[in-house]
Amino acid sequence: MLAVSAPNLKPHVAARHGLCERTPMIATLLADIGVFVFAITGVLASAPRTRNAISLLMLAVITALGGGTIRDMILGVPVFWLTEFSFVIIALVGGVSAFFLFRTYRRMFTLLLYFDAIGLAIFAIVAMEKSYSVSPNAGVAIIMGLITGIGGGLVRDLLTGRPTLLLSQELYATPVLIGCVVYSLLRPLDANRDLAEILSIGLILGLRAAAIRWNWGTPKWVNIQSD
Repeated sequence: MLAVSAPNLKPHVAARHGLCERTPMIATLLADIGVFVFAITGVLASAPRTRNAISLLMLAVITALGGGTIRDMILGVPVFWLTEFSFVIIALVGGVSAFFLFRTYRRMFTLLLYFDAIGLAIFAIVAMEKSYSVSPNAGVAIIMGLITGIGGGLVRDLLTGRPTLLLSQELYATPVLIGCVVYSLLRPLDANRDLAEILSIGLILGLRAAAIRWNWGTPKWVNIQSD
């Protein structure tokens, strides 16, 4: 859980993305809030493993920005936070705030998960558009959307020795995968790109929100008895 990392969503950097072209102020606000919340959840998830302040700040930044960094390295494009360093600052501020408001954030953890879901949905689709600007391959775009969504959390979990999302039954990566596949099917129609974005983002957000609300998880397909 809590694995999202933010792509570049500043309006002058990502003006080619539909969300930014139509609502640059909203897109910027959502991007900043998303990075802030992802950093907070990174600290909350890592705190049981370490109480070292520097380590927690590094893990906050990795959680918030790691997936987008991996994506850009794979695509062979400049890593987004090199030109938009404000994302790093926001992640650091979010991490520091978790030191002082740790108990408060723990009490409002469910609310943070919903904000996490909003960022997860938007960033996954924006990541797909960035991938399409490099390669027209839909499969590559889907993978990039998924990596952007869960990459930072996977790296954080590996560094802290926590069970990763890939070993969890939590319904986190699955909504991203479904939403990305749907967007890849709707995008070539090109009749209404706005509608395709809204439907795909809404699908990811809806599935993730339902999983939070009703504690949905992935089914156990294989039942293996351990010796």
